[in-house]
Amino acid sequence: MPIPPTSTSKYGFWALNGLLGLAFVAEFFVPPSVALDGLLIVLAAGASVVGHDRQLPLQNALSAALICAAVGGLAHGLSAQRDLALPFGPVLFNPAAGWKILNFVPWTIPLLWIIALFNARGLARLILRPWRKIKTYGFWLIGLTAVLAMAFDLALEPYAWHVKNFWLWQPTKLPLTWQGATLLNFLGWVCVSLLILVFITPLLIRKQPGQRSTPNLHPLILWLGALGLFAAGSAGAGLWWPVGVDAALAAVTGWLAIRGAKW
Repeated sequence: MPIPPTSTSKYGFWALNGLLGLAFVAEFFVPPSVALDGLLIVLAAGASVVGHDRQLPLQNALSAALICAAVGGLAHGLSAQRDLALPFGPVLFNPAAGWKILNFVPWTIPLLWIIALFNARGLARLILRPWRKIKTYGFWLIGLTAVLAMAFDLALEPYAWHVKNFWLWQPTKLPLTWQGATLLNFLGWVCVSLLILVFITPLLIRKQPGQRSTPNLHPLILWLGALGLFAAGSAGAGLWWPVGVDAALAAVTGWLAIRGAKW
């Protein structure tokens, strides 16, 4: 039986987001720390799950998060194998990314998938809110979520590689790259996101009819916070092209989301 939202879960939601806010601020004032980076990722993933849609049973969100983490982590682990390097291209994970699960993939990678995909879906819901009653809404939501997840990785790459040294992209024959990542990486993000969404979308659909729900701005806040962190880190490293891309992504997606929320 679904677990309904309670006052305890509401307190947990605000407490988790409060801790996330403190960790976020600490990133700007505390010397670089692997422990702080890990704590920030854990809190962001937890906030993404509990805040994705508080009108859904918590076990649905947790089940979806488990699937997202497993599939995303598996895909990145396969890309780190020298004899395969698919679906994202050849990548080498550095110790800064954290200890490896079963000596296969760093523990932070599955959590990054939860952060990227859950908030991309929440943002897509806000953007598509004016069209939520059309018959093809579900397909548009899945497609836009996958594109936004790829955009999240576009902003993440310079920060994760050049600032935090989480991973290192190996050279390939493909001519075009973005901060070391080839176009195969971003195509892989779209494809893996679509695969994950096929499995988790039924878990994240509100099946009980009710009054018109108010827009959930929580994913937008986390999304803009992540882009702001990536931009600040890139600026500190003198990576001005990524800063411009992060700012453009934040401006466009933020405007579209706020416009949709007012509908």
